[in-house]
Amino acid sequence: MTELSKADVEQSLKAFTDPNHGLDLMTAKSVKTIMIENNQVSVKIELGYPAGSYHAELKTAVENHLNKLPGVAGVRVEVGSKIIAHAVQQTLKPLANIKNIIAIASGKGGVGKSTTSVNLALALAAEGAQVGILDADIYGPSIPTMLGLSGLPESRDNKTMMPKEAYGIQTMSIGYLVEADQAVIWRGPMVTNALQQLLRDTNWSNLDYLIIDLPPGTGDIQLTLSQQIPVSGAIIVTTPQDIALIDAQRGLAMFNKVNVPVLGVVENMSIHICSHCGHAEPIFGEGGGKIMAETNHVDFLGALPLDINIRIQADSGRPTVAADPDSQSAQMYKAIARKAAAKLALRTRDFSSKFPTIVIQNT
Repeated sequence: MTELSKADVEQSLKAFTDPNHGLDLMTAKSVKTIMIENNQVSVKIELGYPAGSYHAELKTAVENHLNKLPGVAGVRVEVGSKIIAHAVQQTLKPLANIKNIIAIASGKGGVGKSTTSVNLALALAAEGAQVGILDADIYGPSIPTMLGLSGLPESRDNKTMMPKEAYGIQTMSIGYLVEADQAVIWRGPMVTNALQQLLRDTNWSNLDYLIIDLPPGTGDIQLTLSQQIPVSGAIIVTTPQDIALIDAQRGLAMFNKVNVPVLGVVENMSIHICSHCGHAEPIFGEGGGKIMAETNHVDFLGALPLDINIRIQADSGRPTVAADPDSQSAQMYKAIARKAAAKLALRTRDFSSKFPTIVIQNT
């Protein structure tokens, strides 16, 4: 009888690729323990990203993979997730109670970025993460409407605010502080100060991810975020249309210049399927988001359809992932969320908390 070794199991797991980030389980350091007794193999896998709906599938797939080893008498695989803080811009440190901040940006308006942001936040939560979303669009906040929330946030000390909650995610927006029909007529410095206050004066509670839904463009808010707010990664949302891709390219270039890693590109409204006849048509063109990702050597996270239900659900305050979690569109959002978080999990871990603060005193 062939005696199995740990090296045999490790070699086998090097041939098993995690589809969410494209690396094998050993290279990704997802394998935490390997135990072998009488050719009975026990493996513990710990993913660095939330993947509740993928755990069972991964467990079965790895067990089937290892059962092909010569001489194996049985396989037991345990799968879980552990989310840690990842490195941010060199001059900054992660904020207390927020492990990772992910900025979601687009070069222009009208590409469905806010709808994508909300559904990705809900998808990360559905996969098992603690998630918040900050509406950074001071002039045109839309997150309150999409989450069906209104009214002033609670303040327990008259200095800070409690985030409002919906569908298990924490949220903050200028839309909770001004009337829905009231225009915010502020110059750039006031807007950037407001963003800082919304972020730092909100009592976020133990977030794995804070999604920041940025306004379109590359102006004051985007510059403030990239220079003063510790961001772990960014996602670019575009449509396949050439004019949207040109503006999205500017957003991607901005993050590159300030050393914020771009986790990937999401192509929204990629194809329209008629609700009456089922005819599929690429109204805004096709393949543009994928080409943009390939040109810039970043990941293409996925494509989303131009679906009337996504629009109706967002307008009604019940976004797709919450309103219809088993729908094809909701599964697409979850797949994109897992892939983005998996890409972030491969990046450098934040070690700032491991080092002592050095204080120099005159003696």
